[in-house]
Amino acid sequence: MPEVSHKEIAPGTVVVSLSGKLMIGSASGEVAALVDGLLRGGTRKIILDLSEVPNIDSTWIGQIISVYGKIDAAHATMRIAGAKGHVFQSFHLSQLDTIFDFRDSVDDAARD
Repeated sequence: MPEVSHKEIAPGTVVVSLSGKLMIGSASGEVAALVDGLLRGGTRKIILDLSEVPNIDSTWIGQIISVYGKIDAAHATMRIAGAKGHVFQSFHLSQLDTIFDFRDSVDDAARD
């Protein structure tokens, strides 16, 4: 079961950290609900930290697409930090790396 946590690192900027395997039925709705609350609270930049995620499946990629849609509709920014190996390749194969803003680290993603 993946773990989900979040931390504000600057005014209006929140890191949502995911760890563990992101597979069907594992807390995906929790992330969407968290993002909804952050956007309602005025967060303008959400960084999804995937550095501790070894595997991701299509269900979770779909959830991230959905979350991106909510963030974009709120005129906020989403960045993905730390995706590597299989996780990054999953986004690359579906050409989502041309849509999402991928960064090597949370620090890099936090910069404007």
